[in-house]
Formats: sequence, structure tokens, C-alpha cells
Amino acid sequence: MRILLVAATTFEIRPLLTTLPLLKRFDDKLSRYGLKNVTIDVLIPGVGMMLTAFHLGKQLSLQHYDFAINAGIAGTFNKNIPIGTVVNITEDCISDLGAEDGTDFLSIFELGLMDPDEYPYRDGRLINDSEIVFHDKGLEIKDRRSGINMIEKLPKVKGITVNTVHGSTSGISRAIEKFDADIESMEGAAFLYCCLASRVPCLQIRAISNVVEERDKSRWNMDLALRNMNAILLEMIKKIGEG
Repeated sequence: MRILLVAATTFEIRPLLTTLPLLKRFDDKLSRYGLKNVTIDVLIPGVGMMLTAFHLGKQLSLQHYDFAINAGIAGTFNKNIPIGTVVNITEDCISDLGAEDGTDFLSIFELGLMDPDEYPYRDGRLINDSEIVFHDKGLEIKDRRSGINMIEKLPKVKGITVNTVHGSTSGISRAIEKFDADIESMEGAAFLYCCLASRVPCLQIRAISNVVEERDKSRWNMDLALRNMNAILLEMIKKIGEG
């Protein structure tokens, strides 16, 4: 079993990496780890959509993977999601790709510059409906079918991916109203696009470090978010290794 783990920074997954045997370091972006019968390639492309798309697209063209995981932190628009919660982002989009029209925003689809159903988009959204099932025999991948597995305990949420994180009342309100967003990240849609377009089963999980509001880092809890996310990642990889 070969999986690809993608994180914008080493910092976000360092607790996991310290528990895994390092097999080979290719360069500052790509390293290979192993656990039992699982090979884990770890890709650290850097922050943002551009770096993620370039390095992930390049890697997927060079190596076949049974599935890919994107892990990181995120802010939440949904105040019903407690800080520290690890969520499964099943829908995503680039929310700032388009044009301003006075006080309104028009997406690239609303501008008529792209078909909202051009694969892998569906109605302008990147929808991940691969079902990753972990059971006593390891990993099973199901497409478009539900299954009872350890991932189902993670709340499924809608995400948006941005170049500039929101920090104003007006911007936050617009994001919630226009995109019905639960969380935002800076890489998620690029990851999903690459994996869906390459037909690689994938999973985007993120831990909530803060509520999206006027920027106040004193209200963030990065330590809790990273601790919870790395615990879930380690649980997953160990479960795969049992297969």
C-alpha cells in the first residue's frame, strides 16, 4: 500500500513524522516513511494553492498512489464546530477566483469563463465522494457508497480555499452567504482538484484552530488542533498497516 500525505508545512505534521521510520529523504519537499506494509510519501509543497498544485501535480505524474491525504489546520465560519475538532472536507472551491462587480462578487463560473460541470467540478464545486473505509483488514476504498468506518466519526463540512484569509466582518458574511462555507484553508481546493482530476482516491482532513473573525491570534488554539489532527493521522496509518 502506497499513500501520499500532503501538508503545507512540516510543522503541521511533525508529531506524526516523529513516530514513523524515515526510509529516504529525496529533497526538501519529499520524504518517504514506512510502517509495516505501508509506504508513506510525505510531500511538503509550501503554503498556498500555487505551490500545492505545482508540486502535487508533478508528484502524481511520477508515482502511482493508492490514495492521498491532505492534512492541516483551518479556521471555521461555523461556530457550532468547536476549536480542536478534526473535520472531513468533502466539498471545496476557490472562493476568490472571479471578479468584483461593485460590492458583489462573481465567480469564474458566473462570468461564463468556465463550465461549472467541467470535470472534476460539479455545479462549480469540487466534491469528494470517495469513501475511505478502515476496518480490521486495513484499508478499502469505495466510490459513491457509504460505509461504517473510522472516518465517519469526523464531521463532514464544506470548505472554501483562499489566497487571503478572511478577517473582516463584511468578507466573512459574504463567504458564508455565497458559499455556505464551514471552514477555509489556503490549499484544500488545489489538493482536491489534482487528486480528482488524476482519479486518485483522497481525503482532506483539517483541525480547527480558530473561528474566522477579525484577526485575534490570542483566541486561537493551535496546539490543541495539531494534537488532535496528528492523533487521527497516526490512527489512520496504523489501521492501514494492519491490512
